[in-house]
Amino acid sequence: MTLRFGTDGVRGPASEFSDAFLSALGQAAAEVLGAAVSGSDVFVIGRDTRESGALLESSLSAGLQRGGAKPLSIGVVPTPAVAWVCAQRSVPGAVISASHNPWTDNGIKFFAAGGRKLSYELEAKLEARIDELVGREREDAKGSIGVIVDDTEAVSAWCDSIIASSNIVFEGNQSPLRIVIDCANGSASLVAPTIFRSLGLEVEVLHAEPNGRNINDACGSTHPEDLQRAVLASGAALGLAFDGDADRLLAVDELGGLIDGDQLIALFARNLHEQGNLAGDRVVVTVMSNLGFRLAMESQGIEVIETPVGDRHVLEALARTQSSLGGEQSGHIVFADLATTGDGILSGVQLVGLVASASEPFSVLAASSMNRLPQVLLNVTVETPREDMESFLAGVIGDEIAAVELSLGSQGRVLIRPSGTEPLVRIMVEAPTAEQAESAARTLVAAVLRVCSA
Repeated sequence: MTLRFGTDGVRGPASEFSDAFLSALGQAAAEVLGAAVSGSDVFVIGRDTRESGALLESSLSAGLQRGGAKPLSIGVVPTPAVAWVCAQRSVPGAVISASHNPWTDNGIKFFAAGGRKLSYELEAKLEARIDELVGREREDAKGSIGVIVDDTEAVSAWCDSIIASSNIVFEGNQSPLRIVIDCANGSASLVAPTIFRSLGLEVEVLHAEPNGRNINDACGSTHPEDLQRAVLASGAALGLAFDGDADRLLAVDELGGLIDGDQLIALFARNLHEQGNLAGDRVVVTVMSNLGFRLAMESQGIEVIETPVGDRHVLEALARTQSSLGGEQSGHIVFADLATTGDGILSGVQLVGLVASASEPFSVLAASSMNRLPQVLLNVTVETPREDMESFLAGVIGDEIAAVELSLGSQGRVLIRPSGTEPLVRIMVEAPTAEQAESAARTLVAAVLRVCSA
């Protein structure tokens, strides 16, 4: 089997998802996550706007039925909508999406009953069962078509829950806030415009005409340039950029400046802290979050809990520490009191409420939330990766790493880690100036090349 579980389910070229593999995947999911565990034979499925999605859904459903599950399709929806339905009904679910990847890719990720991402143990059990089933060369799986029951009302209920989370109020003669949203020609296209307009906002919509092949194509959170131009041209108060499956959010201020996940989380953390609603006065982020974020949180008396890269690690830490806010620089933001996973549209609604109630424009709010330190990220290709690469590098170039860290002092940071998916070593340096960060990163690149090419 060439397709394997990565950091967020199975993902790859859509052409690699054969009927046999999808059938095995569905049957394994039904057996490992279905009625024996959840007590229900219902299995929720949602997908994004990719051309290949409907075919993958049909074949996956055939496998789910073979495993004893009853597939319940909620159609083209954001990933967090599937998680929400799973939480509300205490059933497992699957999302057919490759998130921010191009249309030629696709993927499948699962939620356990209750809307939570799979633990490593469950994922390993699922993968082992898939290998057993694929190894049987299931001829009966070729061309299998699953019988899918539709439930579009579930999506309406999720939309209502997002709207209900808003605290947006326009008083007296106050004009409605004008915003621009970029739906990435993805699953936000069908729901985001309605949600934001229902809040009394003036909404300009970009890239909400999916054709199966234009998802994430020069738009959305991976390409916010159109959004930045539109915000400036329209005089909007802010812009919101979603990715293909709408589980992440980046924003644009009224001056056209891009606001990333670190800055958004810093804004939310400060706001919740001031209201007394930040559980434990804690926030959960990954090691990639900017040092400026950590310094800003420290100055406000907010504890920062750090996890490895990946929203699954953030979610685990939120649950373990009973914290209410966490996320990633990439824009995955989790309001644990409101959702079981990252939700770009929910985050956008919370952000619009924050900006609408503030006496200052968004650009000022974002600038005051944290002082973002210059960050340089360089990749070093390693011909023969080692399983113990991180500890190996710490041992052989530890003195050089320590020297760089000493030169940067408390206003700088070094992170060296192997990629989990590619033969690369990633080197990240933050420093008071871009020049310092670049110089330090180049020094460490040379050190890694020296010991890895020997």
